[in-house]
Amino acid sequence: MAPLESVPELPALTGAPPDTRPSERLAGGAELPVSGETEPLVLSGGNLFCVVRRDGNIAPAGARDLGLYHDDTRHLSRLELRIAGGPPTVLSAESLGSATAQIDLTLSDRAIEEAMRGGAPRDDGFFADPVNSLHLRRRQLLEGREYIERITVTNHMRRVVTVELWLLLEADFADIFEVRGAPRARRGTMLPVQAERDRLEFAYRGLDGATYRTLARLIPEPTSMDGGQPRFRLVLQPGESTTLELIILACREHDVAPPWRPFDQRLAGVNGAHAAFLDGTTRVRCDNNRFEAVLARALSDIDSLRQHVGDLSIIGAGIPWFAAPFGRDALITSLECLAVAPDLARETLRTLAAYQGTRDDPWRDEEPGKILHELRRGEMARAGEVPHSPYYGTIDATPLWLVLLDETWRWTGDQRLIEELTPHAERALGWIDRRLAEGAGLVRYQRTHTRGLANQGWKDSRDGVSFPDGTIAAPPIALIEVQGYTVAALEAMAGLRRRAGDLRAASRLRDRAHGLRRRIEREFWVDATRYYALAIEGSGRRVETISSNPGHLAFCRACLFPQRVNRIAEVLLDEAMNSGWGVRTVARGQAVYNPLSYHNGTVWPHDNALCGYGLAMAGHVRAATTILEGLYAASLHYRDLRLPELFCGMARGDGDSLVHYPVSCSPQAWASGALFLLLQSTLGIRADAEHHRVMIRNPQLPSFLGVLELFGMRVGRSTVSLRFERHGSRTHVDLVSVDGEPGLKVLIEIG
Repeated sequence: MAPLESVPELPALTGAPPDTRPSERLAGGAELPVSGETEPLVLSGGNLFCVVRRDGNIAPAGARDLGLYHDDTRHLSRLELRIAGGPPTVLSAESLGSATAQIDLTLSDRAIEEAMRGGAPRDDGFFADPVNSLHLRRRQLLEGREYIERITVTNHMRRVVTVELWLLLEADFADIFEVRGAPRARRGTMLPVQAERDRLEFAYRGLDGATYRTLARLIPEPTSMDGGQPRFRLVLQPGESTTLELIILACREHDVAPPWRPFDQRLAGVNGAHAAFLDGTTRVRCDNNRFEAVLARALSDIDSLRQHVGDLSIIGAGIPWFAAPFGRDALITSLECLAVAPDLARETLRTLAAYQGTRDDPWRDEEPGKILHELRRGEMARAGEVPHSPYYGTIDATPLWLVLLDETWRWTGDQRLIEELTPHAERALGWIDRRLAEGAGLVRYQRTHTRGLANQGWKDSRDGVSFPDGTIAAPPIALIEVQGYTVAALEAMAGLRRRAGDLRAASRLRDRAHGLRRRIEREFWVDATRYYALAIEGSGRRVETISSNPGHLAFCRACLFPQRVNRIAEVLLDEAMNSGWGVRTVARGQAVYNPLSYHNGTVWPHDNALCGYGLAMAGHVRAATTILEGLYAASLHYRDLRLPELFCGMARGDGDSLVHYPVSCSPQAWASGALFLLLQSTLGIRADAEHHRVMIRNPQLPSFLGVLELFGMRVGRSTVSLRFERHGSRTHVDLVSVDGEPGLKVLIEIG
């Protein structure tokens, strides 16, 4: 360890800190700055996440796209490493896993010497180039409620140098809604910063009565702590390195910081926990290393997004804006991952059941039996400024909960889970019954409070449900895919009643599902376009926009006529809908189409996965393979091989690069799960744990794979391992092994 010297006044920093305090920047809903970083580094660790620039900093202070957050509160709004003679040059910046990153920086010998001379330039001649002589490595890690950073400084000059570093820290305790731009009439109280020799404490007393705290500890003790700004003076011999460590704890009330542990020990713990998660998942091995890396990144992100909600857990939706439990997102992600991580479904079903609606509350759009849309735990939700404690403004989460319950049974055969959740399933069915009665036989939505979401399907932006000319549909609205989800939910309840021995009730539910299928065909089919309408608005007029939404009917088995599934496949794979990177949300050629919009022409991986899954189930395996190939190609255009929430819908041409959507969340849970469902779809895998069997029908490997192996895929209490090998246009399947409970049959059909 290099010695730390006591120093007098240090040289002025490059770029003075802003004069405004965090409370002043947030007052009156003022516009917050942005960092301008196009691809920031994202660290995700359950309830804690952090977004930093590529140099590792959170700067400028209060930038709305950066920060360290815990449970919807920003606990660090500034983290800036500065060095005399800087700013340093970024050599590389990489995520080493979902919860850790490494940033390498350098400073030249000329900059160091000029800083030591007080800024006087050195005359080395016209062509003298500076040499990168100082190396700074920043290793950043999330563990529990703590952010840990290890800064290693190495001198590559051939003489002793004195290096001066500053760490500028701020915590504004902004609520996530505040950061996103929600105005507030008033805020709580920022408490004075407490500074000790090696510690800083920031605190804020919120309008919810809670005290939010950010505790910072520095190892070793800084040279000085003037004005609450840790400053270090390091004297480094030639070739010598020294290490500093910063630990940030996000907490509330009187929480005490846990004992200090070395960085490497923490890193081993985080890696070990992820390895334990992977032990319970299906392992994929193939002859394409990049595809393996894409899937590994997706599983890592899914694991890192799992959040604790009291004693329960559920996967959060995505970072930065949706790092919270969302019913629809968690349900679809769990459905996507049943073949690789079935425990996610159990967690999701139980957590959402615990928050199932019990009363009519217009402020929160709550109704008895309804599954939540969004749960927030920040100050504004706790103080009642927003209705998200939780908020129930979703029309599709309740039928999707029943769909997932049924699919989880097919994969796990978990009778205890079914018995535990049957009362919640009955309440969900009761909600569907009321919605069908109030909607004259269709499930419709209309918000119950002006602060609620206007659109309550998955395309929930203001213009997410629009006519072809761009006119926004008026409520109450019946969405095409929601009717399909309801068909599947009624069939799921029929299965539940059948297994309970109530065959008469099961038959009635199947009849109701079939009746809704007929209603879909009668009211949503458009003869002029030979395609289904997106929705029916309150006036009864059909929204005849050509969209991806009807693609969801296939996986719900909601189409009455097979030829209409064929038409869905034809439309989705036509160049007006298929960008080459994936299926667009709205067809090119519609007046409302905009490939740069949020919901009217972009490509959403989860939407593609559900469409591909349904088409493959209906026999259109090649369509699902085409979608998989496009999304895989898209993933290679992202630095971390991570499919984001969405990307722009421009057509893919020879040599064209993918166009990124500017504020797409990444990682996003249901985007991470998309490739797993598409892979299951193209391999033709269906589970039937009740009858101890796995069915594989007409598997088809995509063009970028020749061989793929699945190890330890769980079906009921057994695990099965399979090998798929492509020979020309055909894919051959070998059963490698069946372990666990005996009797599992693997049925393979290649037509």
